[in-house]
Amino acid sequence: MVTEFVKNIFRFFLFILIQVAIIKHLELGRFINPFLYVIFILMLPIRMDRTLVMVLAFFSGMVVDMFYNTMGMNAAACVFMAYCRPWVLNFYSPKGDYETSSKPNIQSMGAIWVASYAGTLIVLHHLVLFFLEALTLSSFFTTLLKVILSGAATLGLVLLSQLFMQQRRQR
Repeated sequence: MVTEFVKNIFRFFLFILIQVAIIKHLELGRFINPFLYVIFILMLPIRMDRTLVMVLAFFSGMVVDMFYNTMGMNAAACVFMAYCRPWVLNFYSPKGDYETSSKPNIQSMGAIWVASYAGTLIVLHHLVLFFLEALTLSSFFTTLLKVILSGAATLGLVLLSQLFMQQRRQR
């Protein structure tokens, strides 16, 4: 239990650091803004208390907001993602439900499951984030394009991170 807590704290700081020190400074065009830090929320244990997940999501979003100067938009998007997480997990649940120790990663759930689960939550996160950023529906299709392209980039980074972590576990 303590080692799992320490691992989650390490992941939190690692992904926030990667987000604000590297990804924030990448120039990928106007429509591609990946947000790797959401992997912290995606990888939390499946049976973790919903309220705790939402508090952790709020905290991680606020930390990113401080570095991006986005006044709570990342926090709102993360809390929404955490709020929807139980329904997404239920929608993608395997026959016979999850094991009590299940964690949403490629090693225990498989790549297709992780891509479906993460992709759904990433799109929900990005919808809230980018529509809050736009604050108008007049640029609906432009914002939707940003959601799709940024979501694909974020999902790609999440899957690469998962594969990298899986290889480290196998060694």
